[in-house]
Amino acid sequence: MKKVYILLTYTGTILSKVIKIYTRDTYSHVSISLDQDLEKLYSFGRLNPYNPFIGGFVHEGIHHGTFKRFHKTKSILFSLEVTDKEYYEINKIIRKIDKNKENYHFNVLGLFLVMFKRKRKKKDYFYCAEFVKFILEKTCKVNNLPEIIKPDDFLMLDNKKLEYRGLLKEYKKEKA
Repeated sequence: MKKVYILLTYTGTILSKVIKIYTRDTYSHVSISLDQDLEKLYSFGRLNPYNPFIGGFVHEGIHHGTFKRFHKTKSILFSLEVTDKEYYEINKIIRKIDKNKENYHFNVLGLFLVMFKRKRKKKDYFYCAEFVKFILEKTCKVNNLPEIIKPDDFLMLDNKKLEYRGLLKEYKKEKA
């Protein structure tokens, strides 16, 4: 058995504040990682920490990019145990998307349609929560997530284990 890590965050950016207003949720972004140190997080989001609307498939890290810029980022991290095969499949999908990232796009319209409880499904378009849901449904047969997904919905996942809650910049300090 292996673990994958689901990280929910709230940075306090203008976009995250807008998302929080209409969802009334605690968190506005979700990422997935294959390592406990969170050295490599994967998601769909801003390609530039200073521009929230130019987005795509992103490699995030807790000490660079948007998370470095917004050092008061609130977070909750939990792990999911997966089989070796599921872990391999998750890694395979992430590598495929990364290799072909120019063919994948940030679903800005889909992100805003969540406010109206509407879904825009277009092939190879994702916002963060759609991406993580896609990965989990394809590999781990997770099926208890809503059709129109928001980051806080991942708190409903069965068999998750809380790993950390607090300021993201404090994560490694607490682990040490």
